[in-house]
Amino acid sequence: MIVETPKIEFRDIELCFTAEDGAKVQVLDSVNLNVREGEFVCIVGPSGCGKSTLLNIACGFLKPSRGQVLIDEVPVDQPNRRRVFIFQDNSVFPWLTVSQNIGFGLADQSPQEKDEIIRRYVEMIGLTGFEHAYPRELSGGMKQRVEIARALASGPDVLFMDEPLGALDWLTRLKMRADLVEIWRQEKKTILFVTHDVEESVQLADRVVVLSDRPAQIRAVVDVNLPRPRNLDDPEYLRIRDEIFELMGLDHHGIEAAKV
Repeated sequence: MIVETPKIEFRDIELCFTAEDGAKVQVLDSVNLNVREGEFVCIVGPSGCGKSTLLNIACGFLKPSRGQVLIDEVPVDQPNRRRVFIFQDNSVFPWLTVSQNIGFGLADQSPQEKDEIIRRYVEMIGLTGFEHAYPRELSGGMKQRVEIARALASGPDVLFMDEPLGALDWLTRLKMRADLVEIWRQEKKTILFVTHDVEESVQLADRVVVLSDRPAQIRAVVDVNLPRPRNLDDPEYLRIRDEIFELMGLDHHGIEAAKV
């Protein structure tokens, strides 16, 4: 029997810090998780439970108090160009055009290779005709697509995405979810995606990791075995969504369930 090596492996991750009053605060407690090559995994949990902290440890921005993260069986101890972090607050460079933003990390490529990579990603994100536009001339969703394209153009193995659609309006988020799934289908990158939106997690992910309140542990890992694009009225979709809401102590409207 062949045992598949995880792309990302979290081993007994704990994180503690000392507050200003000297009290010890534990953020993460014995987090263990394997993520497969090319898998799209979403992380949900209560506000402030440590979702983003876990992502920062995986990317090498933070060191855990105990345990380690491995990517391709190599311990993560610092940031690396093969791992790209995309934040909620859009960070496209306002003084650069769409093409210049996407090509920013391609200094090692020949001019011909750089132009081909830029052309490919401009087309992939649906911004043909906007190559010479500046961010101030783009909508929020368009700017976020530019940021995703810039991340992909550098050729990373893994994308860490921290609430990347959180600042967008509802209709733009719906469109961006569909765009993101299509980009993932084409690129086959491993994606670890933090969101506070349960609906978003079920629409996007192969698996949804549900964290407990702080100190965060993995409460459950929910498989989403549904074809894409996902039918939001599918009874199985609704069952999975409601299961995650229940795990988080919420009803299907996102209101805290009554405690009996």
